[in-house]
Amino acid sequence: MTTTSSLPAIGLSTGPAGRVIAQPMEAGLLQGLQDHLTMERNASAAYFAMAIWFAERELRGFSKFFKEEAVNEQEHAGKFADYLIARGQTVVLQNIPAPKQSWSSAEEIMAASFQMEADVTSSLHQLYAMAERASDMRTTVFLDPTIDSQIASEDEFAHLLGRVRFAQNQPPAMLLIDGELSDGKQNRGTLA
Repeated sequence: MTTTSSLPAIGLSTGPAGRVIAQPMEAGLLQGLQDHLTMERNASAAYFAMAIWFAERELRGFSKFFKEEAVNEQEHAGKFADYLIARGQTVVLQNIPAPKQSWSSAEEIMAASFQMEADVTSSLHQLYAMAERASDMRTTVFLDPTIDSQIASEDEFAHLLGRVRFAQNQPPAMLLIDGELSDGKQNRGTLA
């Protein structure tokens, strides 16, 4: 069994926590990945606050949808943490501020959610560009499926925002959308 202390003697590099690494990570890219992990955790907190807002208004489908999104965002943060650990880095958990908890309408929440998803997409694209500049193919390979999934999520939120806007805050229409969300039928139709 090889110990961490003997690894440098045989020419292997180790990360900050002592884990052996195959390729060092450029400092700016590392910071970008840490910041993105925080962005995912912030999104999780924001979506949980939105789930509460809808639950307080007896819209269980919207509440369920946003609670699931909160869990998804936490899982995304976990994937970034796993990746950083796999690359021999120390995961730094930054402070998460309390999310906004007051909105004037479901449309305002959906618009804020869409913007949050668009911001996450932009962050991922920036990380990808940084990884390419650093010739860090491990990171580009890691980011590829994440970006694909994020673009689909952005599309889903654009669809829901459009539905909520079309409903014009009319109770019967909002209850119809709420029922669809409760049944997991929030996906838009496709033409292909």
